[in-house]
Order: sequence, then C-alpha cells, then structure tokens
Amino acid sequence: MMEQTTTGFEEKVVQVSRVSKKTKGGNRISFSVIAVVGDKNGHVGVGKGHAPTVQAAVQKATSYAKKRMVTVHRKGTTIPHTVILKLGAAKVLLKPASEGNGIRAGGAVRVVVEAAGIRDITAKRLGTKNQASNVYATIEALRQLREDVL
Repeated sequence: MMEQTTTGFEEKVVQVSRVSKKTKGGNRISFSVIAVVGDKNGHVGVGKGHAPTVQAAVQKATSYAKKRMVTVHRKGTTIPHTVILKLGAAKVLLKPASEGNGIRAGGAVRVVVEAAGIRDITAKRLGTKNQASNVYATIEALRQLREDVL
C-alpha cells in the first residue's frame, strides 16, 4: 500500500526486520526498515532505517530515501532500452514494453518501478530472493538508463 504524503512523494515499506541483540541485561530489540520513495514522475529513492520502534525506523528510512533520489530517464511510459545489472548476489533484467502492457515485475522490483512512474515494463529478478539486494540492484539499473541509446 503506497501512502501519498503532503510533499507529493509516495512511500512504500518493502521490508521490516526485527533485530535482536544480546546484552548484559537481556535482549535489546530494534527494527530495520527498507523504504522506497518516489514521485511517480521519474524520481525514486531507497533508504534503510534502524530504530527501537517500527515507526521511527520508517521515518528514518523515508528521510534517507528522499535525500538520495535518482532521476530515471523514461521514453513515454516505459524505459528507453534494456538493461541487465548484477550487484552483489542480485541480478536484475529490465526491458521496455509497449504501451498498455503494464508492469510485469514482481516484489521489490515492482515497488521501485511503480514509484519511479514507469507504467509499461517487463522485469525479471535473476539472482537472489533477498528483497533489499533486489531493491538496490533495481535502483542502480534505473540509474544506468540513458536517453540517447537506441
């Protein structure tokens, strides 16, 4: 569920992880959150927040994502060319699609592409199932898009 904020950005939480640390007085529990922020007009960012409560972690993650936005080159409602990117264990394939095809992507890749405002694309995750790795790989793949490539 995307949330529309007053600044025009849409925020989507991709992953919430409960982190437990052993200390002398017992276990210390905190939360780690990965959030994607986009304006659906060619700008998208991803952030990771870590805090004792989920709400604080989400605020940190969205704040970090807004500070590190990426501009995505688009060609109409799709991307200008095919891109294959390997980042760590994650491997992502993004292909342009004709108008009306919709977003054919799953999970973490879909969230990033929707936030960027791309409406027609075919994508495939080829490497790991780790959502965090796939989000970062998708952002990097979108960063590599160029308008002048045929």
